[in-house]
Amino acid sequence: MSVVKYILDSKGIDVWAVSSDDSVFEAIKMMAEKNVGALLVIDDEQLSGIVSERDYARKVILKGKSSEKTPVKDIMTANIISAHPAQTVEECMELMSANRIRHLPVLDGGKIVGVLSIGDLVKAIIDEQQFTITQLKSYIAS
Repeated sequence: MSVVKYILDSKGIDVWAVSSDDSVFEAIKMMAEKNVGALLVIDDEQLSGIVSERDYARKVILKGKSSEKTPVKDIMTANIISAHPAQTVEECMELMSANRIRHLPVLDGGKIVGVLSIGDLVKAIIDEQQFTITQLKSYIAS
């Protein structure tokens, strides 16, 4: 059973962020440049929210707002659901499924240590299953 810490060790701990006063346009531009679907919102070195492509689609485009004039704080999710490095992949998948989210900040003692996407968790599960299959095949062959 994999834990979050090992995923972050292999994936890396890069965290892309904007401030709540940045425009939605700046946030979307950064998401495109970094090829990510969400950014953390950090103000005064504290996690204050998360903003995603889904937030943009539902709270800017569908409401006819201007992405250049709308600040991130108007569309971000402030009720942050997070994980800690010792949590298992299965626990994180449960959290994400139950809360219908695709990105999970990882905090250690209140400090941001990474972000997991649903894709990161799926990859970890597949890698673990492949390892088990390889081990079973080796055992059977010997």
